[in-house]
Amino acid sequence: MHDTTSWPLTLYRFGTTALTPFIGGLLAWRMQKGKEDRTRASERRGYAGRERPPGRLAWMHGASVGETVSLLPIVQRLTRQGFTVLVTSGTVTSAQLLAERLPARSLHQFVPLDVTSYVRRFLDHWRPDIVLIAESEIWPNALIEIRERGIPALLLNARMSERSFNRWRRLPHTAASVLQLFDLCLAQSETDGERLERLGAPRVVVAGNIKYDVPAPPANPATVATLSAMIGERPVWLAASTHPGEEDLVLRAHRMLTREHPGLLTILVPRHPERGQEVADIAASFGLTASVRSRGDLPDRRDDVHIGDTIGELGLFYRLAPIAFIGGSLVPRGGQNPIEPAKLGTTIIHGPHVRNFVDVYDALDRQNGEGVSGACPVEDARTLAGAVHALLNNPAHARAMARAATQTVTTMGGAVERTMQAVTPYILHMHLNGR
Repeated sequence: MHDTTSWPLTLYRFGTTALTPFIGGLLAWRMQKGKEDRTRASERRGYAGRERPPGRLAWMHGASVGETVSLLPIVQRLTRQGFTVLVTSGTVTSAQLLAERLPARSLHQFVPLDVTSYVRRFLDHWRPDIVLIAESEIWPNALIEIRERGIPALLLNARMSERSFNRWRRLPHTAASVLQLFDLCLAQSETDGERLERLGAPRVVVAGNIKYDVPAPPANPATVATLSAMIGERPVWLAASTHPGEEDLVLRAHRMLTREHPGLLTILVPRHPERGQEVADIAASFGLTASVRSRGDLPDRRDDVHIGDTIGELGLFYRLAPIAFIGGSLVPRGGQNPIEPAKLGTTIIHGPHVRNFVDVYDALDRQNGEGVSGACPVEDARTLAGAVHALLNNPAHARAMARAATQTVTTMGGAVERTMQAVTPYILHMHLNGR
């Protein structure tokens, strides 16, 4: 029996049980906000949306779009080895994206909320042979129930930010009790691995970041051709995965740029697609004309801004624009993933707030042997406009930066292979025990 006697953990387990009668109200509120799928809300209480397939089953979990997409190469490897792979996540957007991108022999469910009765119901139905959890999704009740059933649990692509590390360090016994529920932690970096070890994780291996091995996001070639024709010879740039507060900065930059680049089209893709109309209203407040992708609009020559408020189409927009500002970085949100645009040959601009991807941004910002960096850091609307202006005026340098970025993320790959090498002994153990 694992030690789960630390008082914060005991309080957490008691509190989640005591609050169970109120969870229906919480889910109803989230449904009103569009944060839950009304047709599948029961999955959040552990009720299965479909039958369990026969044979061995691996349960893989990622919080949202980024985490679940990063798991896809491992999903494919496990299905080739005869597993059915159950992928869970907690957001509507991730479910919609996975419906299109999951391979054969895999399926999606919404993860149950971390209430003991819900988790037990989920595990009773799915009976996973192995559990693989991405990044920092550490849910104590689920982990305790998994351990009590003797199911190996691995933390993949594990990261431990300085802020999270300092928070966990205040409760060292609790941190150790929870992390010891994992049979193995595969860390993204040496720093992540060291922090996990200091918090009490019993087995840590540095495998690297599997996001470097994720294929570039797809796009329909016919759609790319149609929108490219609509844009024509106009200068165009992209602001991808923006957060509240950033759209104002992007649109200010747009206004500055139009003095030197008449006819400029700014493609603006909010991180959360449901904000499309809100972003259109912000554009209108700047006196700009915007088309909205979710309404079926195409980027008309009269439009100043095209708003990409759809799910799973970032690959399309990266292919349309040679230059992309990557959002979540001009406001303190930690930055969004620059690996996908780097793989597609897009020239990358970013702000100072990139703690979520600090290693890759550090590598991209460094100059290569030819004195070219793979990304351009900016601080505000003025420097953003200056960077876009310089890159539009010097497409040869923009292409050199894009090549440097592609080379950087390519050389940082290999984590999927190292992760599978670490997972293989657990699979062999299943064979030896007839599971």
